[in-house]
Amino acid sequence: MRTYRSNLPDIMADLSDRQKYGAQRFVRNLWQARWLLAATFVALFAVQWFAELPVVVMPAAVAALLLVAGIAGGATDEDGERKAGAEAGGLQSLSAENLAAAVTDPLIVFDDSASVIHANAAALAAFGDLRPGMSLQLKFRAPEMQALIDAALTGNGSQSADFIDKLPVERVYRVTASAVGHGSRLHVLLFKDQSEARRIDRMRADFIANASHEMRTPLASIAGFIETLRGPARNDPAAREQFLQIMQNQTGRMARLIDDMLSLSRLEMKPYLKPGTEVDLRQVIESVVDSLAPLARENGLVIERDFADGPLLVPGDRDELHQVFENLLENACKYGQDGERVVVSIARSDKAPQPGIEVTVRDFGPGIAEEHIPRVTERFYRIDSETVQSRKGTGLGLAIVKHILTRHHGRLSIRSELGKGAAFTVHLPAN
Repeated sequence: MRTYRSNLPDIMADLSDRQKYGAQRFVRNLWQARWLLAATFVALFAVQWFAELPVVVMPAAVAALLLVAGIAGGATDEDGERKAGAEAGGLQSLSAENLAAAVTDPLIVFDDSASVIHANAAALAAFGDLRPGMSLQLKFRAPEMQALIDAALTGNGSQSADFIDKLPVERVYRVTASAVGHGSRLHVLLFKDQSEARRIDRMRADFIANASHEMRTPLASIAGFIETLRGPARNDPAAREQFLQIMQNQTGRMARLIDDMLSLSRLEMKPYLKPGTEVDLRQVIESVVDSLAPLARENGLVIERDFADGPLLVPGDRDELHQVFENLLENACKYGQDGERVVVSIARSDKAPQPGIEVTVRDFGPGIAEEHIPRVTERFYRIDSETVQSRKGTGLGLAIVKHILTRHHGRLSIRSELGKGAAFTVHLPAN
């Protein structure tokens, strides 16, 4: 052993680098497995003692253990190094341009002079011309973008700001500027589109404001009548009966408003309708006509049918489609009673791009002015007319119709002329 130790430096010097590394790794593996080897030696001595094995078995067993530990450890190290080398090689083979192309958000790389080095496809699609060498400060003139680029160039770390691009359509972005690595003198702008989130937030705020307004009116009316009944009209039976009837109507209106808001909220949370279930529109509309016949008679109307022959099948949800045609026919009965009749027709359509079935509910009442037609499907939108305001409605019926048809990949078209009624046509795909 003393001779081996004294000659170890000379022996190591004669070895190649790979042999040196293998020897060092072998020794390291033995050192890491010292406790396991010690336990194994004890076990072997115990086996020899009790089993009375020949003494020559011990050196052979020890040599085998040393060899197995070194080989196993070497294989493990070799596998780990091979894996790490493959991963490093794979990352090094990726170019910055390929990485930028894999980012779905607009991304622009620029240098210390604020000149464009590279823009990915998303940035070109969003902002147009971004050729290399172009000045970012001339491309983005908004004060918030100028401040963001200046902060990035002065090395103040990662910075963020909101940027509104108004052309060709208004888009809202959350822009982050940061340095690329250390000492590269390159910087990156990443644009995160927030337009849809802002639109949803605005819709939510408008919805709450409109709902609060619609609820406040009947509540104020009820509170006023209660105060009157407890005061001046306390002993007036006729006034009491009249006020109680108005209060009942107002509570009914609030109940309908709450039901419509809940229905609309449930529809907005549902995904698009999955194909597979077929609905016979003839049966659905017959059921709707029968259920609204009393309302039509009350308003002095006759509901006429004009249905195509044969089965009228479309993919869809029966209950939701029933709600669509119930809303449309109920509106026709409420707002078209001056025309004395309502016509419900079903026809097949072979128009491009997809054949389908068209259901039209037409009334012959006062009609809708042209400027109101694009907005009648908005939530709480109601035409400012004494005739319309006098009808019982929440302003959510057509919004519900629009959402259901969107889930069914359908659409609603409206034709109207003042004094000649209105026609609401539902277009549904046949397959």
